[in-house]
Amino acid sequence: MSAAILFELQAVDLHLGAVHALKACDLRIQSGERVALVGSNGGGKSSLLRCLHGLIEPSRGRVLRASVPQAMVFQRPWMLRASALSNVALGLWLRGMAWGQARLRAREALERVGLGELAERSGLALSGGQQQRLALARAWALQAQVLLLDEPTASLDPAGKREVEQLMGEFAAGGMTLIFATHNLGQVKRLADRVLYVEQGRLLDDAPTDRFFDPQRPGPAAAFLRGDLM
Repeated sequence: MSAAILFELQAVDLHLGAVHALKACDLRIQSGERVALVGSNGGGKSSLLRCLHGLIEPSRGRVLRASVPQAMVFQRPWMLRASALSNVALGLWLRGMAWGQARLRAREALERVGLGELAERSGLALSGGQQQRLALARAWALQAQVLLLDEPTASLDPAGKREVEQLMGEFAAGGMTLIFATHNLGQVKRLADRVLYVEQGRLLDDAPTDRFFDPQRPGPAAAFLRGDLM
């Protein structure tokens, strides 16, 4: 049985003020995929993620989204001036869960990401890696089927990167669809089964990970991997 289509972009253009952030993008993403977005800074990766998640709508074209729970984790997650536990529980409460039940689910989520002992510590007092794991706990608590991540390990030390990558891999192994933007090509090889190369607002390449990194493969991806600028 073929996997369900979660996202479909049809000739999507996106203008952010004077910036033409996405240009004629066509794309399909199916459930269970682990998709990495690569490209230079300002190339359109973050804009594409935000379009997929529905934070911004295209200026032209269509974005079709399946009705499944999804969550997005940013490079610097937003934290409430509250405990780690409350940072997770509030999202559940806002979705209609009773506060007592939300706290129980939040505690379970913190245990899942290795933050159980820090449940009562302020989210603002956590390290960068811990805050990213807290953001992942929010997604897990909401039972997200799709997780979009924008440079989730860019500002973390090696230990923090390893912890976040491990959780991403575990979530994917459990059936969650991953779509993440990163400059870390080692991370792409470790976590992705498909790579999208986005540059100057255009989707220039779309290939399985092993093909994308094939040194004999011609095309724009090869130039990107050599470090050549467009």
